Amino acid sequence: MTATIEPETGPAPVTTARRDRGGSLGRYVVVRALLIIPTVFILVTTVFMLMRATGDPITAAQGGRLPAEQLAERIAQAGYDRPLLTQYVEYLGGIVRGDFGTTLSDRRPVTEVLTTFGSATLELAVYALIVALLLGIPLGRLAAYHRDKAPDAVLRVLAILAYATPVFFAGLLLKLVFAVWLDVLPVAGRASTGAEIDMQVLDNPTGIYLIDAIQTGDPAVVGDVLQHAVLPALALGLLTAGVFLRLVRTNVIGTLGSGYVEAARSRGVGERRLLKTHAYRPALIPIITVMGLQIALLLGGAVLTETTFEWKGLGFQLAAYLQARDFVAVQGIVAVLAVIVAVTNFLVDVLAALIDPRVRY
Repeated sequence: MTATIEPETGPAPVTTARRDRGGSLGRYVVVRALLIIPTVFILVTTVFMLMRATGDPITAAQGGRLPAEQLAERIAQAGYDRPLLTQYVEYLGGIVRGDFGTTLSDRRPVTEVLTTFGSATLELAVYALIVALLLGIPLGRLAAYHRDKAPDAVLRVLAILAYATPVFFAGLLLKLVFAVWLDVLPVAGRASTGAEIDMQVLDNPTGIYLIDAIQTGDPAVVGDVLQHAVLPALALGLLTAGVFLRLVRTNVIGTLGSGYVEAARSRGVGERRLLKTHAYRPALIPIITVMGLQIALLLGGAVLTETTFEWKGLGFQLAAYLQARDFVAVQGIVAVLAVIVAVTNFLVDVLAALIDPRVRY
């Protein structure tokens, strides 16, 4: 009688499954990285065409202020009398080389404007994101725990108000209450004059005031910088906090009704432990997924926030350049913001795919 040897069926499927999962993640990362290129291309092209829809930048900025001969001479010197397609190809070539042109109003390289004021916008966005996370996630969890009760109703109304209130209006209200009526916080600026002088004498200032203030070693300077950041961070962060609150509430409620939570409940696990251990962490995955969109929202709101609080960042400069009809500066700033948003969305998508494999499919 011949013995039949059964083929081994052990590690091979597991190895294959791991390889498939790894390959799936790798393909997902590559595809998402490649999508950055058309996203930025479309945004840059749209801004370029919209800026040119009203004519050349020289006429828009200097029209009516210069004689016709001088105006025509400046247009020719800047190359705006050439075909639109030629200007567009040269503009894209400059972006690829890292050259965003020179501003028309103050004759500064756009790259210099970006490096000078970009750190202020980055600092404000980080502050606002911290406010949004500290307020939105715990309050969303609290609203889910008290579902359909008074605390839930109050928090849902507050979330809608936070999301629906224009950033500049929220900023004005905060200034009125905390800077005028209570007089406990500064009304505008990134730091007081004395603190700025102390930070300017540093050997290697970063432009991020909190880091520079820490480098001075003076707690008073650090406190001054943080006091100036409170109101702008609240005005901008409340907008995103409302989104996070509603998102966390909805997902925690949905997770509490899932099968594995019901199984844990049937084993006698308490509601508080269910909320903390079983339902809370999975509900945070959508927060990570939409984080990229919220970064774009923060950068868009930074224009109004910086203008309201005279926070001299890219948003503040963008508003000034728009008022001066400096299309070259506007194009450069918007192009860089588009790249930041695209790259941030890519990083967030990769992080979400690492946490939740369902995102890859």
